[in-house]
Amino acid sequence: MRLKKYTDYSLRVLVYVGSKEQDHLSSIKEISQAFDISQNHLSKVVFHLGKLELIQTVRGRSGGIKLLERPENINLGDVIRKMESDFILIDYGQSGSKEEALKPSDQLKYALEEALQSFFYVLNQYTLKDLLHENEEVNKILHYEA
Repeated sequence: MRLKKYTDYSLRVLVYVGSKEQDHLSSIKEISQAFDISQNHLSKVVFHLGKLELIQTVRGRSGGIKLLERPENINLGDVIRKMESDFILIDYGQSGSKEEALKPSDQLKYALEEALQSFFYVLNQYTLKDLLHENEEVNKILHYEA
């Protein structure tokens, strides 16, 4: 399974903002520079995170973004579920197609569903706070000042 870059960028935004003081407002520009990600892409991610009420966005010259919740209240499994559009592990084509003849057995479908549930079982045990532990290399990136 591979998560979208969009989800990766979302997690990076949350980690960056979560690493700052609670009242600090981070800008899209500083996050973009810290991770070398397009500001345009980050604007879309930040908008989505705001709609999901994971971050607060403040407009204006001295605006920026900050977490709405404490890092220990942001569950990684929940974030990933919200950022990904679907979790179809194998696409077996449309009804009536030749691919439909290759549909898996019920046992394979069960095994794939169980694997997906295990994936989220593990992620549900982690919060954003777990990603913010002391790590010298990560701290160099997260505390980058423009």
